Amino acid sequence: MSRTFRAALLILLASTGSATVSAADLLIAVAANFTDTAGKLVAQFEASSGHRVRASFGSTGKLYAQIRHGAPFEVFMAADSEHPRLLEAEGRGVATTRFTYATGKLVLWSRNADTLADPLAYLTASGPDRVAIGNPKTAPYGIAAMETLAALGLTGPISKRLVRGDSIAQTFQFVATGNADAGFVALAQVRAWQGEPGSLWLVPQELYRPIRQQAILLHKGADNPAARAWLAFLASPPARAIIAKDGYDSGQIAEP
Repeated sequence: MSRTFRAALLILLASTGSATVSAADLLIAVAANFTDTAGKLVAQFEASSGHRVRASFGSTGKLYAQIRHGAPFEVFMAADSEHPRLLEAEGRGVATTRFTYATGKLVLWSRNADTLADPLAYLTASGPDRVAIGNPKTAPYGIAAMETLAALGLTGPISKRLVRGDSIAQTFQFVATGNADAGFVALAQVRAWQGEPGSLWLVPQELYRPIRQQAILLHKGADNPAARAWLAFLASPPARAIIAKDGYDSGQIAEP
């Protein structure tokens, strides 16, 4: 456990108050890739705490822009570390509350069971198949996808085959609905998929920078006991077990 994470956790635990704190409402902004996992976490948190949580999902970049323009979110759960760091530096996030709650895993996925039998051959092919990625301007998983293609020397050759989703959720839908033949998405999204498993390539970690997904308490939630309790819950063993089961690395990585 990194010193940054430990310090944030101690502050959050110390400020959640006693068990007699009244139930409160909480509004959180959550990166689209974490939609299914967040739903499971919210259900467990509400049952154990009595607090009520409403979540808004979207691309990290767009949620960040909404926060900067005054959206009433009290906690931000991004798909990267950069946007929470910016909010902290800008004074919109509470200092020392930022920590990595999950590390994402990038996969190339297709609904067709045979498409990715040889993923590198598929990516280098000159056929008409469309490959979906998240918009690198707003979606951290899109950045990871472009880093992967660059590492493989495929940025130019594959450019005409790419279709971009505004968020990783839209990117996944492109593949799920057949509007793209394959796509770079989060492993957690594929695990949550209830259709045929298709084919999947777990992208080697050395091809892209770690997707450190960080959470931060926003100043709008600084006095809300539910906000601090939620962040403390995210760092608890029960929450981390759910996060790991859904396809994330829930271990804490030293902050850069």
